[in-house]
Amino acid sequence: MDWPAPTDFVHGDPLPPPQDWTRPGLVMTFNLECPGCVSRGIPFIKRLHAEFGDAVHLLAVHTSYGHRQLPRGDVEPTLKKFAQTYAKLPFPVALDLTGTLARHWHTEGTPHWLAFAPGGDLIRSVYGSQENAQTRLQYLLEEWTGRTGGQQV
Repeated sequence: MDWPAPTDFVHGDPLPPPQDWTRPGLVMTFNLECPGCVSRGIPFIKRLHAEFGDAVHLLAVHTSYGHRQLPRGDVEPTLKKFAQTYAKLPFPVALDLTGTLARHWHTEGTPHWLAFAPGGDLIRSVYGSQENAQTRLQYLLEEWTGRTGGQQV
């Protein structure tokens, strides 16, 4: 499976690829120039981290797919500042500079969500950040963890 190299993780600790996971996980591809990503996607994945972060892997992958491809020196400092200072993201962020990973995963644009089972099987692919997409992902994490709103059921 294509996965960000350790050097492509620009915030937080590198996360191994899903085939090495013992718990499920959710990957969001996003771009800082995507209004839906910044205004809805990032706040939603932060909420998911607060509710389920101890039970699932979460990763945000900044991709150029569907957006301008800029040199790493232009993207990485801005992305780091966003992750560390502005959004204060409590999970890893990786950089897909050329959009290769997003194309490999057959994403439709940004934000796009990829849900992986332990062991690496892709079990859900959801495009968008609107309420319907968020509800589907919330239900999936509740099903995986046996929690509702972060609480055990």
